[in-house]
Amino acid sequence: MRHLWCTKCCMLPLSYDLHIHSCLSPCGDADMTPGNIVGMAVVKQLDVIALTDHNSCKNCPAFLNIAEDYGITAIPGMELCTSEEVHVLCLFPALKEAMDFDGYVYGQLVPFANDENIFGRQEIYNDKDEAIGKEEKLLINATRISFDRVCDLVRSYHGIMIPAHMDKSSNSLLSNLGFIPPDSKFSCAELKDLSGLHSLKKANPYLNKCKIISNSDAHYLQHINEPVNYIYAKSRKIPDILKALETI
Repeated sequence: MRHLWCTKCCMLPLSYDLHIHSCLSPCGDADMTPGNIVGMAVVKQLDVIALTDHNSCKNCPAFLNIAEDYGITAIPGMELCTSEEVHVLCLFPALKEAMDFDGYVYGQLVPFANDENIFGRQEIYNDKDEAIGKEEKLLINATRISFDRVCDLVRSYHGIMIPAHMDKSSNSLLSNLGFIPPDSKFSCAELKDLSGLHSLKKANPYLNKCKIISNSDAHYLQHINEPVNYIYAKSRKIPDILKALETI
């Protein structure tokens, strides 16, 4: 993929979509296999994508392996649901950290079995894009992890946290808590619709010191973003991208 360098800041513009669900999320469409997600991102000419299933990273190994074959940068991640039912994107520099975090979060989930007829299937795939198993515990439940713990917890796994879809009326920090805690430590936030950014910043001055991004939150292949949003990073390496996300 060809790029033009930003000559002013010597940074590489990278089109991105960092909030995508696979068929491991019970609300994800059956066509959202790791291979199909990567393939659609390549067709749409995205540079960087992240897999962020509800409370799980178990499709990240296949996702990263397939993405490497296609030459697209893939970030292992998760959409964590806190005890307050606030959704938070958690992105990691490498697969090991993501899977270690996955193991911790799994132990913090309420042990409630998934009912496929009600919630949908939760399928795990391999790097040949073949279904190899199912997650039996319902993944869309809240964990026992409170919002005020998330930043330090994710940092302990060398990752970053991004409060998800701050402008949504459900499962967002503002909808569920009603405010941004003054002792918050996050420096990047996600909006679904950037047109409301000015009013949101006016009502919540904390956001003035945050990098603001917009993602698809795709549950269907056709909803994955077109290359319309860009971040500027030193390189396509994941640590450089994560650093760029936390730098205004």
